Amino acid sequence: MFSNNPGALVGDRVRCPFHGACFNVRTGDIEEYPGLDSLPSYKVNVEDGKVYVSINKNSLKLKKRVKEMCSMVPDIKHTILLIGGGPASLVCAETLRQNCYQGRIIMVTRDNLPPFDKPKLSKAMNLDSSSLLLRPSDFYQQYGIEVWTQKEVMSVNPADKVVKLGDGTLQHYDQLLISTGCRARSLDCPGWDLKGVKLLQRYEDAKEIHNSCLGQKAVVIGASFIGMEVASYLSGKAASVAVVGTSRYPYERSLGPEIGKMCVQMLEEENVKFYMNDGVTEIQGENGKVKWVVLKTGIVLEADVVIAGIGVIPNSDFLAGSKLEVDSRKAVIVDKFMRTNIPDIFSAGDVTSFPLTIRGDQRVNVGHWQMSQAQGRVAALNMLKTPTRCESVPFFWTVLLGKSIRYTGYGEGFTEIIFKGNVEERKFLAFYIKDEVVVAAASLMFDPAVARLAELMATGQILTKAQAQADDLSWLQM
Repeated sequence: MFSNNPGALVGDRVRCPFHGACFNVRTGDIEEYPGLDSLPSYKVNVEDGKVYVSINKNSLKLKKRVKEMCSMVPDIKHTILLIGGGPASLVCAETLRQNCYQGRIIMVTRDNLPPFDKPKLSKAMNLDSSSLLLRPSDFYQQYGIEVWTQKEVMSVNPADKVVKLGDGTLQHYDQLLISTGCRARSLDCPGWDLKGVKLLQRYEDAKEIHNSCLGQKAVVIGASFIGMEVASYLSGKAASVAVVGTSRYPYERSLGPEIGKMCVQMLEEENVKFYMNDGVTEIQGENGKVKWVVLKTGIVLEADVVIAGIGVIPNSDFLAGSKLEVDSRKAVIVDKFMRTNIPDIFSAGDVTSFPLTIRGDQRVNVGHWQMSQAQGRVAALNMLKTPTRCESVPFFWTVLLGKSIRYTGYGEGFTEIIFKGNVEERKFLAFYIKDEVVVAAASLMFDPAVARLAELMATGQILTKAQAQADDLSWLQM
């Protein structure tokens, strides 16, 4: 029904069916994320029912273009400091330059690399670092964006508008963006510090996990999106892969038990073993190196490498004493303009707690690549006194064994799932229902249904349970 349609077209905007990015069909400019670049555009005329495209043959090879930025005439009297080297900071910096900001832009990151494609770390762990970089090094030089790698901000002093770095130096700012993301939660059990127990946070972690698991026994603790992607990646490389999860099925709270069960079956076919409704009581080792994982049920798993994927914690500890408001999870509280409670301090990305438009401005924390980019843009525009609200619809995807499950909306607290297609046949569209309304959708091999639903949500349409139940899904045909 949907497989032949390339995407969702609404007005002058087309949405990619695979990752949710949106482009203006007249200009080619990117209008919704993920992605940094715009599309080439060409002159088009329609005469007597025929479409004529005027194009230079040399430009046929172009697949993308950098959105035009203003020429640099640096004005170092004003400084915008971006804490964090993720997608929110990068899009914020680029948006500032696209809108003719001439001041100094400094991006501070603890990573060894400038901004890179972090979602790929769990999907393709042996990539060369150069293939992960979101922009080449000369890009930052060309547009006057200073990137300070291997540096960490230790504290923020809003009264004096300075931050203190790990080496003790102070850096002044006029406006500040906090986009420090989240860090992987460490295991809290005996043996968590043994050699061979790993977290996936940095590029170096991914390479290390890949190399240490080749031909070895790997145990993944946590059946989260990260944990499942790691297990999928290692399934053809490690001698054995076991996944330990606390719920009945992976993704049970986010995608539901049916999809979780399907994912288990997919990975079991690749000899991944699952130990669900269980947990870890102890990690044991020999000579300081991991050897066994002891489960609550008494099962003992042999392990050469243990990878923990048990959730994340917002990186906001350095804000202690700054009087910036954080929620109970320590996520930074912002409004729709990405403003914190302190003037000239903004926040964006995974570290934020923000009001989500499609859920009646319910305050949420959404760790999506796409949302981080959208918030980075909104923060930049509001820094430049161009009032802009963050009204993006969440969109993400996960990949298992080469198959992508796509998701849009915000389904927390859903009470019912309505399926189209067949989950067991691994071709389905799932609607998540709460209070008789569709609040989210997920799909596999059902493109571009999720992209179309995202566009409907973006226009403010309320989609009912009755619409989802109907055999006729023409309302998804745009």
